[in-house]
Amino acid sequence: MNSVASSLAGNGRETTIATAMAECFKNEMGSPVPPIYQASLFTFDTYEALVARFREESDHPLYSRVDNPTVREFERLFAKAERAERSAGFASGISAIAGAILSVVNAGDRIICVRNIYPDTYRLLERVLVRFGVTTTYHSVAELEDNPQIYAGARLAVLESPVSVTFEMLDLEKVVSHARAHGVTTMIDNSWATPINQLPLASGIDLVVHSASKYISGHSDTVAGVVSGSNAMMEPVINTIVPLLGAKLAPLDAWLLLRGLRTLELRVNRHGASATVIAQRLAQHRLVDRVNFAKPGDTPTLTGSSGLLSFELNERADIRSFCNALEIARLGVSWGGFETILFPASAGQQQKSERNSLNEFGVPENLVRLSVGLENVDEIWADIDQALGKSCP
Repeated sequence: MNSVASSLAGNGRETTIATAMAECFKNEMGSPVPPIYQASLFTFDTYEALVARFREESDHPLYSRVDNPTVREFERLFAKAERAERSAGFASGISAIAGAILSVVNAGDRIICVRNIYPDTYRLLERVLVRFGVTTTYHSVAELEDNPQIYAGARLAVLESPVSVTFEMLDLEKVVSHARAHGVTTMIDNSWATPINQLPLASGIDLVVHSASKYISGHSDTVAGVVSGSNAMMEPVINTIVPLLGAKLAPLDAWLLLRGLRTLELRVNRHGASATVIAQRLAQHRLVDRVNFAKPGDTPTLTGSSGLLSFELNERADIRSFCNALEIARLGVSWGGFETILFPASAGQQQKSERNSLNEFGVPENLVRLSVGLENVDEIWADIDQALGKSCP
């Protein structure tokens, strides 16, 4: 196995995520698949049982906005995969990001954030939190690693590693050292690496968020998010943010995520292997100036690659012609599913009526993000290669 997360401690031995899943669902009916508790509320047989629940003397489920057995099972297993004490499921990746941030910051606080952050995280910071006097300063990877003074007076560091679009890697242990020296809480989006290829909590990161719509689901049929951390860090997330924001993960989506966890390691390894081949071939193509692809060795915490990368076309290639010539790969805004998806930065830069991180941080117009799917790698490359050929008159 090429992953620090390929095994999970349990019962005095090491088990893979897939084995842990199989062990979780042994039950009296013999079903290897967990039930979906598609219920808005859960009833009680007696007054005493209801009172015990409100006194927190019972873990009987109460209301699906607060807790649900199917959601609870996903949260329990995902915490095990992330090596966290607790996890909380959310209705989307951005609601998980918002929930994590709101569990930490207060009005008037300052956030430090890595440049080229996920565009909707940027919009959350610049369009919503700014209303409450929360200010954000944006910093390069080099600044976050080598300039401890930027942490002074901040409340929260919002991180990605690798960084969206450019796929630069952070040295998490350096960042954590600077943050702790200044009393700054750290939060990282780990959607790209998943627990298979990176375990940020082991490096001292306080909160880890995922857009579970991506690799955790893996089938392009679920919108979900998840936040993980220690009991202390998760207490306000679980007891305040989840019930009062109302962005709770739904039972059916939790069930689909449990399905996705069963094959997560296999899929991520396949995505990464195929992306490595595609990245190497793109780097040798006459119409490609640069390939941005995170890989093991770029930072001590990364043990494998996923299927997401970007590349920059040179001036001889026409992006519109390239995109329209694709036959297997499709165009779309998300990633992490079984299908190969491309997203040209120039399309995202057309978004109107708001500041956009793709414009704000000078992402090149000739950059294309590529999510390498589970199709045959030679067929994926043949499609990209023929489309590149048609992009250059």
